[in-house]
Amino acid sequence: MARETKIPLADVLPLTAGVNEAGHLTVGGCDAVQLAGEFGTPLYVFDDETLRARCREFQTEFRSRHEDTVVAYGAKAYLGRAIAAIMAEEGMAMDVVSGGELAIAASVSFPPERLYFHGNNKSEEELREALEYGIGRVVIDNFHEMRLLNGIADGMGRRQKVLLRLSPGIDPHTHVHTTTGTLDSKFGIPMVDQGEAAVQRALEMPGLELMGLHVHLGSPVFELAPYGKAVPVVLAFAAEMAAKHGLRLAEFSPGGGFAAQYEESKPAPAVAEYAETITSALAEGCRKHELPLPRLIVEPGRSIAGRAGIALYTVGSSKDVPGIRRYVSVDGGMADNIRPPMYGSRYEALVASKALEPRRETVSIAGKYCESGDVLMRDAELAPLEAGDVLAVATAGAYAIPMASNYNASPRPAIVLVRDGEAHLIRRRETYEDLTRHDVWPLE
Repeated sequence: MARETKIPLADVLPLTAGVNEAGHLTVGGCDAVQLAGEFGTPLYVFDDETLRARCREFQTEFRSRHEDTVVAYGAKAYLGRAIAAIMAEEGMAMDVVSGGELAIAASVSFPPERLYFHGNNKSEEELREALEYGIGRVVIDNFHEMRLLNGIADGMGRRQKVLLRLSPGIDPHTHVHTTTGTLDSKFGIPMVDQGEAAVQRALEMPGLELMGLHVHLGSPVFELAPYGKAVPVVLAFAAEMAAKHGLRLAEFSPGGGFAAQYEESKPAPAVAEYAETITSALAEGCRKHELPLPRLIVEPGRSIAGRAGIALYTVGSSKDVPGIRRYVSVDGGMADNIRPPMYGSRYEALVASKALEPRRETVSIAGKYCESGDVLMRDAELAPLEAGDVLAVATAGAYAIPMASNYNASPRPAIVLVRDGEAHLIRRRETYEDLTRHDVWPLE
């Protein structure tokens, strides 16, 4: 579907975004105002075309430079059965980080050999479930897990293919809460002090088949330099381990963390730029250390789902604080998107029913929840807002829904998938009955 040239926020809205004759925002050929009326708000809307286009772009850009590349969707950005099925259809692999995410993948028969199991404290039950499903790779995060997994796999009479996750001590210059490649992180085995021991033990364990090494620097990483720095450091370590212990680096992952554009003024690097930086560093490092080129595994999550999703809210009350600001409240907030209060994240938005009206009013968009910090957007430039208007927040497809809660006993929102002018409900809105379904009362 061709995008209309006049649409605002074109770089942060889904690829199919447009404006119809009524002046309403459309996504996937569906009128956003009508979607809000039909399904209620808050409502999360995913564009099928954008999801698939991003999958194909990552596969094309990386494989054109390094043919043996696996692109694994980082499921923690957002995973539901529909998304898992789309990833499978597009030939993607997928990272899961819990038994729950594994169960969602299994519910749509996601190919087990294309699953990678991450996490810093996988339970014995989760690891056993993963092996029983035939998980492709377990990414070992620490020595405790290494021993636990070896015992489970050996007891099942099999060798589980694994990667070792290392902390290379490189700062990706992102938010402290999402930085994982530095030494002061709960994730990964410190490469300098403990990496050699980890490689040696993994090679010795009968239940494990060490396929290679993994690092993840953090997210979102708007700079290319951290990848260009991390890859050579890990390859130098791999060469040393090959010489000392016979490590065969068949597979290597620099992780994910690829940024999504949230603000018009802060574009993220193109997929091609990430691909060029990583594959060039990999090829050069392997030449330098006389290593055979390994399979490359990259893990985009946010950069697949982020732009594909928008959040729709209905405007309610407003409050003017003379000389300070105007607050406009919507019917969602931190319960469905904790990122602004947690990370100070910023978003772009437009009024879905006035998509082409000039943004001439400065307001702060407040949520409905009983917290002073429940503010979705501060000092946002928008068309004039009135009660009943539908506000569309862009780049809402990643890390909002997975971290949603029932704070203030609020039902979590519905989710729809749009394509070719049709909207498909892929998760129904929770009900009040859902909120009490797990309570045990009266006491027996």
